[in-house]
Amino acid sequence: MNDLTGRIVFVTGASRGIGRAIAERCASAGATVVACARDDHARPTVDAIAAAGGVAHAQTLDVTDAESVSGAVRATLDQFGRIDVVVNNAGIVRDRFMLRMTPDEWDVVLATNLTSAFRCTQAVLRPMMKQRRGRIVNVGSVVGQSGNAGQVNYAASKAGLIGFTKALAREVASRGITVNVVSPGMIETDMTANLSEDVRETLAAQIPVGRFGAPDDVAAAVCFLASDEAAYITGQVLSVNGGMYM
Repeated sequence: MNDLTGRIVFVTGASRGIGRAIAERCASAGATVVACARDDHARPTVDAIAAAGGVAHAQTLDVTDAESVSGAVRATLDQFGRIDVVVNNAGIVRDRFMLRMTPDEWDVVLATNLTSAFRCTQAVLRPMMKQRRGRIVNVGSVVGQSGNAGQVNYAASKAGLIGFTKALAREVASRGITVNVVSPGMIETDMTANLSEDVRETLAAQIPVGRFGAPDDVAAAVCFLASDEAAYITGQVLSVNGGMYM
């Protein structure tokens, strides 16, 4: 397992699904995890980590609110003195075909999935540059690579995250900071739980390994990129999709 002992890991969208799995995996690797979510929704994640013998703290965060982001980062820096890893995981869907998609459905998805990564990353970048070390891991999606009907907003946000990652990786590599994307395919989360059995079978048939992935499959990739073992990897998209997109 990748060693994150002593690292402070800041995870957005940590209340459930992939975000919770990332928080738990990083804690099991020795990190102190700051689990971020709206209101007190990250509390169950923190409790589960504590029950397993790990260390985590819940942090209230609305990634669409600039003041909330700066406040959460400031509180974390005040408490721990640094942030070693940022995982920009928070994301939502508002699916609808383009002709019927509303401006609000476009705006909220871009704000949550893409602009939030800009805000959270910018807030931690100066401290990371001063310590001359940092890991930024953005959670994308196979949809950002392949596209998908009915998800122009979601696809645009996740494709934008790839461009954001590659550009930033070039800016900060000389300061010891790496920036990468983990791009999940079809994962067993709340987002996929409501799919009909027919749809699930159709999707599974498009995946060479023949099944949906688990949140921990994604968490393992994030944990690797957050570790010293990935120090020479930056500006990359690590696909965790069972071969759905190659």
